[in-house]
Amino acid sequence: MSRTDRASRVIAAPPAAVYAALLDRESLEAWLPPDGMRGRVERWDPRPGGGFRMTLTYLDSTDSPGKTSEATDVVDVWFADLVPLQRVVQRVVFEADHPSYAGTMTMTWHLAATGDRTEVTVTATDVPPGIDQADHEAGIASSLANLASYVEAAD
Repeated sequence: MSRTDRASRVIAAPPAAVYAALLDRESLEAWLPPDGMRGRVERWDPRPGGGFRMTLTYLDSTDSPGKTSEATDVVDVWFADLVPLQRVVQRVVFEADHPSYAGTMTMTWHLAATGDRTEVTVTATDVPPGIDQADHEAGIASSLANLASYVEAAD
């Protein structure tokens, strides 16, 4: 059975600023990696049907072994749908040998204006069973906190 993980956060920035941060290579490298990781985008094509490849490196892999190697998670992401100021839909595939990480996860970043703020809700569907739900939701929440800090500082 497919699993759905989610997290949301209200960010003190307009949807235009949040949407821009979702589709800017340098921005993604700055805010997407959850706490305890850093990221590097290796391929970038921000259009429907395009996507990116990102290597996420654990700063300390002792308690969090990577999916791709001992200290890394490598993901290939395709943009399935881009609706300016409203939604970014990504198809995510982990580079991993273990079958518990196989399959394509869909991540939908939904933006809703709330005055001069933006409520961002991230919904991940078809999450591979090898990804712990509590850890995944904490990682999404961490990325949202990083996104908030990033766009609020720029605004």
